[in-house]
Amino acid sequence: MPYVSADDGVGLYYEEAGRGMPILFVHEFLGEYRSWEAQMRYFSRRYRCIAYNARGYPPSDVPSRLEDYGFDRQRDGLRAVLDQLEIDAAHVVGLSMGAFAAFYFGMTWPARALSLTLAGIGSGSMPEGRAKFQQDSEAYADSLLSEGWEKYAEVRGLDPTRVQLQNKNPRAHAELVAWLKGHSSQGSALTLRGYQARRPQLQDYKEAMARCTVPTLIICGDEDEPCLDASIMLKRNMPSAGLAFLPQTGHTCNLEEPELFNLLCEKFFHQVESGQYRMRDPRAIPTGVL
Repeated sequence: MPYVSADDGVGLYYEEAGRGMPILFVHEFLGEYRSWEAQMRYFSRRYRCIAYNARGYPPSDVPSRLEDYGFDRQRDGLRAVLDQLEIDAAHVVGLSMGAFAAFYFGMTWPARALSLTLAGIGSGSMPEGRAKFQQDSEAYADSLLSEGWEKYAEVRGLDPTRVQLQNKNPRAHAELVAWLKGHSSQGSALTLRGYQARRPQLQDYKEAMARCTVPTLIICGDEDEPCLDASIMLKRNMPSAGLAFLPQTGHTCNLEEPELFNLLCEKFFHQVESGQYRMRDPRAIPTGVL
């Protein structure tokens, strides 16, 4: 099985397909490398596609210490994958937890990102909901450790931002729940406590956002309530960012609407690669009501 080694020695399992310019896919909390299969199959016709499992997600290693799950460890995992696969820079595509990691990566090593696609980003980042998000993450971790994914997967698979997937594609939803039952309860609980509950707020990076020149595409489902305001905040503060909302779509936008998601990414990649993706024109920033 193919692994790369993170800076602290944790093994990260990955799969790749195709040849060409590289795309690195970074999964969400309830996801894994298989969550990107619709994107891997589509883009591997013309790109070198890599998807990996974060620490705590078998077959990647599951460290036992809380400090091994900090946001910096998650961010550095992206760099470790690129370094050991000898990739100078890649299009980086992340969903939710993976979008946060992609964002931190892009703010830290912008030269390593050809572009950033940040999908479903923002849960627990806006000030008005941050304290509750942190409390819920701790409680969520307790439930996982006491009950395990085998019992908890069905419940989490029907969160308010995930029922859309069940309604649109029951087969894909059942597959997601089946994957969840194979996840490590310990790895997921430590991810909740070490990364989800303690990661920096997006707003902490406003100065870096304003300076960022990495082409960025923000994608959000219009029924993904925890991410709506954060997506707009990012758009307003990142001159390099475009924003797309997908109608009647929840959190798992790449699974709910794979064709539309792939089309948006593909057009974005082509703009970047042709040198036609531009920073926001300062004249487009309103100075009054009219």
